[in-house]
Amino acid sequence: MLATLVLAVYAVPYALRARTLARRGRPVPAWRIWCFGAGLVVLALAISPPVLDLAGSTFVAHMAEHLLIADVAALLLVLGLTGPLLAPLLRVRAIDRLRVLGHPVVAFALWAANLYLWHLAWAYEGALGNELVHVVQHALFLVLGMCLWLPLFGPFPKPAWFGTAAQLLYVVAVRLTGAVLANTFVWSGTVFYGWYGDLADQSAAGAVMMIEESVVTVALFGWLFLKWMREGAERQEILELAGVRGIDVDERRVARAVAAGRGEDLRLRLTGAERR
Repeated sequence: MLATLVLAVYAVPYALRARTLARRGRPVPAWRIWCFGAGLVVLALAISPPVLDLAGSTFVAHMAEHLLIADVAALLLVLGLTGPLLAPLLRVRAIDRLRVLGHPVVAFALWAANLYLWHLAWAYEGALGNELVHVVQHALFLVLGMCLWLPLFGPFPKPAWFGTAAQLLYVVAVRLTGAVLANTFVWSGTVFYGWYGDLADQSAAGAVMMIEESVVTVALFGWLFLKWMREGAERQEILELAGVRGIDVDERRVARAVAAGRGEDLRLRLTGAERR
């Protein structure tokens, strides 16, 4: 029941807005719709009764559940978002101000604080023993997980300093933060949560966290490399186009446009074309 409700809360507004945009001739790319749908499926799986029951009996299952929510589902949902999709929400002043949560420094700080605070023994076991607290825990893992990915994959403008090199350092900082916690679970030799009381289970949970983070990190490094290559080629093409047409264009302007995914718009303006 809860999984169905979660799917409806996220899926219905998304589907209605995507249909509206399609009718206006501004369809959401199919791959983004698939990513958003996959994120909802992963989220529904993570909070399904069988997984919740298993998570209540073993720490390794609970860790896997949290990774599905905070990393996998959050990432897929962010990949499914675009500026036009979010436009109605951002017209609400109070919601628009929440954009600050997508700033790299703010997003990382909140995500790291949330990760470590919830893994303190009193907070972790408090969530296990209270359903409402458990729901809040999962909601924060999802929301702050999405905030974590927004600086890399979100549709909002990024700070000028947050280029490819800064994004690489961001990924490294995120993974080092998670690795410290994972290694603590693996090598501490002390059971942290009396609810489970099994050192082997705790070590396995840490190992699962390390493996998942390693896979995600490798994928992100590959994405950053491809992004760096693509953006470099696109910047060069736009600068050459401006040169051919005798237009003086600031390289920094080109770099900002390409980094924001607006390189094609700038190219059209340089050629005097208008998007119809």
